[in-house]
Amino acid sequence: MDKTVVRTETAPAPFQGAPYSQAIVAGGLVFVSGQLGLKPDHAEMVGETIQEQTEQVFANLAAILAATGSGLERLVKTTVFLTDLGDFAGMNEVYAAHVGDSPPARATIEVSALPSGAKVEIEAIALASA
Repeated sequence: MDKTVVRTETAPAPFQGAPYSQAIVAGGLVFVSGQLGLKPDHAEMVGETIQEQTEQVFANLAAILAATGSGLERLVKTTVFLTDLGDFAGMNEVYAAHVGDSPPARATIEVSALPSGAKVEIEAIALASA
């Protein structure tokens, strides 16, 4: 099976040359690495609220998927990492606005910490372009 590495300037690059790709396309699917609330070429979170950070996470996911010819409407599975499950409702409100009427399967997990002091990280699997 062939795999294609995805790299777009419209989403944050891997941290300091870390050994991972923004995404990989393989087997008709796009596997997107976990995204934080960072803008491309910025090292600080976009805001302090869960809503602001989740909005930027979705902007990053959308940019990476667009670079493959896919999109948020083609999401099939996501994993959401929160540093505080008390932020679930705020994250979920933004999440629901981006996934439409047929949301992907999802797991949500509380973790002790995320890079750069992030409150949320989301990784995703989507159908590749048709």
